[in-house]
Amino acid sequence: MQTATTRATRKFANLTADARVSLLIDNRTNQSEDFRTAMAVTALGRASEIAPDERGKILALYLLKHPHLRDFVSSPSCALCSIAVSRYCMVHRFQNVVEITIES
Repeated sequence: MQTATTRATRKFANLTADARVSLLIDNRTNQSEDFRTAMAVTALGRASEIAPDERGKILALYLLKHPHLRDFVSSPSCALCSIAVSRYCMVHRFQNVVEITIES
């Protein structure tokens, strides 16, 4: 996973101070049936700025998905970061939890 942020942001300062990150993705609709049908996945890992020698290759891939961000990510003040996921936690049917650990 990749993310882009300006180096002057609190987000970048936090990532620099503590590289641990989590990302929650879910399909809740805020309806009562969510207790039966909703799923959520949390990705846990570490973020780091992409090395200068890798930036061009990763930036090209990033822009394939987000071409509208070309000016933003091409700015010298923009940091392109990578998230190395170490574990996924999936919750479905409200209480069923599955954890998947990624081998290094």
